[in-house]
Amino acid sequence: MAEFLNGMKRTHYCGELRAADIGKTVTLCGWVQRQRDLGQLIFIDLRDRTGLVQLAFDDATGRDVFDKAFSARAEYVLAAAGTVRERSSKNPDLPTGDIELEVRELRVLAKSETPPFAIEEQSPVQKETRLRYRYLDLRRPDMQRTLVARHRLVKVAHDYFDENGFLEIETPDLIKSTPEGARDYLVPSRVFPGKFFALPQSPQLYKQLLMISGFDRYMQIARCFRDEDLRADRQPEFTQIDFEMSFVEQDDVMAIGEGFIRDAYKKMLDIDIPLPLPRMTWREAMDRFGSDKPDLRFGMELADLTGDLRSTGFRVFKGAIEGGGSVRGINAKGLAEKLSRKELDKLGEWVKTYGAKGLAWTRLAGTETSSYEKFLSPEESAAVRRTLGAEPGDVLFLVASGENSTVYASLGALRCQLARRFGLIDKSKPGILWVTDFPMFEYSREEGRWMAMHHPFTMPNPEDIGKIKTDPGSVRSIAYDMVINGYEAGGGSIRIHDTELQQQMLEALGFSPEQARERFGFLLNALKYGAPPHGGMAWGLERLVMVLMDIEDMRDVIAFPKVASSADLMSEAPGNVDGDQLTELGIGLLPEPNQN
Repeated sequence: MAEFLNGMKRTHYCGELRAADIGKTVTLCGWVQRQRDLGQLIFIDLRDRTGLVQLAFDDATGRDVFDKAFSARAEYVLAAAGTVRERSSKNPDLPTGDIELEVRELRVLAKSETPPFAIEEQSPVQKETRLRYRYLDLRRPDMQRTLVARHRLVKVAHDYFDENGFLEIETPDLIKSTPEGARDYLVPSRVFPGKFFALPQSPQLYKQLLMISGFDRYMQIARCFRDEDLRADRQPEFTQIDFEMSFVEQDDVMAIGEGFIRDAYKKMLDIDIPLPLPRMTWREAMDRFGSDKPDLRFGMELADLTGDLRSTGFRVFKGAIEGGGSVRGINAKGLAEKLSRKELDKLGEWVKTYGAKGLAWTRLAGTETSSYEKFLSPEESAAVRRTLGAEPGDVLFLVASGENSTVYASLGALRCQLARRFGLIDKSKPGILWVTDFPMFEYSREEGRWMAMHHPFTMPNPEDIGKIKTDPGSVRSIAYDMVINGYEAGGGSIRIHDTELQQQMLEALGFSPEQARERFGFLLNALKYGAPPHGGMAWGLERLVMVLMDIEDMRDVIAFPKVASSADLMSEAPGNVDGDQLTELGIGLLPEPNQN
């Protein structure tokens, strides 16, 4: 039967003890990492969230205590009291490796079944098993370090924004559904049958209302929810480090954002980030890197080959150029010996997932081989090689499409794939920049209308306001993203603070005046009562921790995450609810579709 503390209070954490503590009487609490029975000696490695320490039991230990140590197994919960002494066999790889605890009192607070996997650093276990037993997975040192880092980053945010005059104000979690982008999570109302709240995708409208209310510097660690398909860096519920400012222009907001990220790197990793951060327009980022979140830590930039091939007779390239698209390429320097013909063919299939019809290549190793040069004139081949800076040992990759977006997406993903695979990324320092001047609109063929690239409340560039109705595709926005190591870590914009311009923007997005009032009437009304110029931004907390800690899967920075289906394997959510609950909410379930 489990014992109780009965006044046996912890005085120190396991990982805190050092040689300076020798001779102290201390009490420790934690979990058994392992027990080693040497006959007349028993050693137990006791673990808590700060680390490990060795407990020692010998012939001077009382029989009752020795017997408890003998029976202890992995993950038993113990309280141990005794004297810190010098270890006879020191462990230089352990921070507490110079000392051990000579135990005189031991209590077994809880026993444990054999865990389904080893509770250790980088435990080799399937993700699904880890998530099903998340409470055990979270005992592992690497998971605990990550969640400690998350806590520290939130503290950095609170301290930084407080020092800069921001007020933390909470915004509602039950709001009106204003869908524009990802799907809302809906919450039925018992009091208003047939009506629904939505969980917020962001605090966007409420923080703008706070600016209208006169709280000119707001911040919040905000919980957000989006019912969208998941990826390694997305979850249905997530957290934002969110702020908004009044009486500002773009540079003012970006300066606050830069100051925070400088503090985060310095306080978390002791890395100095020089300011101001470099800036790159959206157009330059797409042309050079094929992505609006470029990774600057390696080269392999895109080159436009359209001019070199404008008169080509090769049908694939010719059709792309005549269709209003382009032919672009990258040079994989020095990879010719590392990429076989079979691997090149696999890459050709891989880029098709990004919309490309194929991947043209030239391999400059030994006997030169190419999938396309036989279709070009010698002058065209030479021009392509010259533009790409080709040298012996290189591999040239080309993509052609009538849609420039396809060319960008394919080559942008390919350069990142090759860099990861062949270790081309310089991880000695972070690659941080601002991407600015995003297009205001992007056309959705599925919706058959223009969509806001960021959101409908982003201020268009004043020089382009006259084009909103006539040429929406050319309108630039005053929006900015902070990109770190190829991730969009945060982003924001200057907001529209004029009622007429906001109505014009909603009209351009396909909202009738009635629809605009129905969805956004409270904002449109508020803008009539003196709205200051304002703007802000937000970082995804989980994504920022991922970047800082060099973690690839967002689930590893969340205590209790969801899987790709949005289910929780541990608690088995979502689940069924009682029929009485549904009746009270005025909800009836449709019969399941016939499975036959």
